[in-house]
Amino acid sequence: MIKAVIFDLDGTLIDSMGIWDKVDVDFLKKRNIEVPEDLFVDTESGNSINDLAILFKDKFKLAESLDEIKLEWQSMVEDYYRYELKIKPNVIDVLNFLREKNIKLAIGTSNSEHLARAVLSSNKVEDYFEFFSAGCQDIKGKPHPDIYLKAAESIEIAPENCLVIEDSLVGVQAGKNAQMRVFSIHDDYTGKDLERVIELSDKHFQTYSDMHEYFVNKL
Repeated sequence: MIKAVIFDLDGTLIDSMGIWDKVDVDFLKKRNIEVPEDLFVDTESGNSINDLAILFKDKFKLAESLDEIKLEWQSMVEDYYRYELKIKPNVIDVLNFLREKNIKLAIGTSNSEHLARAVLSSNKVEDYFEFFSAGCQDIKGKPHPDIYLKAAESIEIAPENCLVIEDSLVGVQAGKNAQMRVFSIHDDYTGKDLERVIELSDKHFQTYSDMHEYFVNKL
């Protein structure tokens, strides 16, 4: 029985993944550092903003502190999140339906809580979510289950009664590692991982319109 739905943010609720590719390149070029082809090969330790700051600092011997790195990334993308990024089509239909069914909603994102709140506020959906579990907090990033387990604990719903909505492979793995059901939504940046995402997910949807129809018929 689904009592809570925990949504990922980037690539799931909003189309934002391309922005972060540009941030990575611009951040390194600003320091005259060549961008290696294997920049994100070593992501097994997690992909939260904390994890990636540690990766960058160690890999490129950066003098900046972890907090300074994260603040610079945040400042580079804040205008996009606050003024330009839009939620995916028909997301609001899914959110309204779940809320009408008294299902608790939360965010489980590798991004910072600040940026998550900024983009959801600008799209007028921030108030739908009872709790934000975010990568800026002192928890292990995806594919570790911590982000989703923290969300479940904070909204007082057992993991087995939680449903995760994700787009990426590490996100789907995080939800399954948390012993939760996982539905995946299509995102162009899933790329070569799409087959594995579909394989691991309990259900995969091409659009939120499809997901909304499924919920209406099943819940």
